[in-house]
Amino acid sequence: MSKKLVSWNVNGLRACVSKGEFQKFMDEEKPDVIGLQETKLQEGQIELDLPGYYQYWNYAEKKGYSGTALFTKEEPINVTYGIGIEEHDHEGRVITAEYPDYYLITVYVPNAKDDLSRLEYRCVWEDDFLKYVKKLEETKPVIYCGDLNVAHKEIDLKNPKSNRGHAGFTDEEREKFDNVVSADLIDTFRYFYPDMEGAYSWWSYRFQARAKNAGWRIDYFVTSKSLKDRLKDAVIYKDQMGSDHCPVGLLLD
Repeated sequence: MSKKLVSWNVNGLRACVSKGEFQKFMDEEKPDVIGLQETKLQEGQIELDLPGYYQYWNYAEKKGYSGTALFTKEEPINVTYGIGIEEHDHEGRVITAEYPDYYLITVYVPNAKDDLSRLEYRCVWEDDFLKYVKKLEETKPVIYCGDLNVAHKEIDLKNPKSNRGHAGFTDEEREKFDNVVSADLIDTFRYFYPDMEGAYSWWSYRFQARAKNAGWRIDYFVTSKSLKDRLKDAVIYKDQMGSDHCPVGLLLD
């Protein structure tokens, strides 16, 4: 049986739940594990009734901002929050679950911001997060998923020319993802669909971007190379509403 792993930036979990979209997705897809980003919650602000799932939450200190969650059918051996670096661990961006044969991380990578005021910080974060992943890999393979806030190649967004140098498509951010790929990690969607165009996971709320499929692929599943033979397929659930991002998935043997 393949395992179905899913990642979704819900852009406010309470809104996604109140629209009925979150439960609809869980009922239809029944993922083995789902990692969420941008939950925008504090503890006690939501009661999610998800029978059969263990729930883990990492909240940002700032209210209504960032935040991640992980819901899993199989109880992990261990769960940790953050990456163990004080400067990075106030925004609830990382949850790591250890399973018998791999680590699974849900991650919400910092946005460089429209004026690129956070680009420098973002680059530091990228280096530290990659080190964190490679350190875990010394013990067992790693799968990480989430909103990585970068379109890696021109094929990964509708309008590469006009967006070059904008947040999410700066040379610096793209280079940081080059580093991920050259560190023997796999962008699973491109592993299966190297040349597929128009495959996006985020659309601006403006200009009817979603209706026109003028989007960006900024949500990923990245895995250790050693898991290559277990990868079955990568999925983008493009028709799932509830957020400006759609869920993305990985099927694993």
